[in-house]
Amino acid sequence: MTISPEVHRRFRVAAASQDLLDVAYDLIDTPVGSLLIAGSRRGLCRIEFDPEPNPDLEGLARAFGAKVLRAPGHLDPVKQQLEEYFRGERSEFDLPVDLTPLQGFGRRVLTELARVPYGTVTTYGALARQAERPKAARAVGTVMNRNPVPIVLPCHRVIGSTGKLVGYGGGIERKEALLRLEGALT
Repeated sequence: MTISPEVHRRFRVAAASQDLLDVAYDLIDTPVGSLLIAGSRRGLCRIEFDPEPNPDLEGLARAFGAKVLRAPGHLDPVKQQLEEYFRGERSEFDLPVDLTPLQGFGRRVLTELARVPYGTVTTYGALARQAERPKAARAVGTVMNRNPVPIVLPCHRVIGSTGKLVGYGGGIERKEALLRLEGALT
């Protein structure tokens, strides 16, 4: 038995309207490629580069709850702000972010990362010092690689101590494109 797209749509709308979702997600196209965006009840919880053909829905379910459903309407504010960012009309995101699965050092580093201004860069070492672990630059790199919401939490703004673009989970080409968009690279 094949279920029509209209039945799927009505199911998603009903589940979302009755607050039966732990995580709503959608797939969007951007100038830096396809992204999976996902939100929990607390806020944006995931941005994933190149999610197709197999987005990590199981990871979302383990971290935030088993009720994960593609519900595009739930993510309209995220889509709008990302579109504005990519058009060069937004330099700060005004979105709640859900970092519930993160604890300790990782959460502290991402909190400091959120303070790195648009159009600027910092180093892994500087971020380690801000997170009160001055010798933990490599650990900061690991946190950046596992950043659950890149772009919104701008790990692309973190560069090597020599000024070189290094280590970006979405690929160096994306890091460079994002920094050029922000005017941090000429």
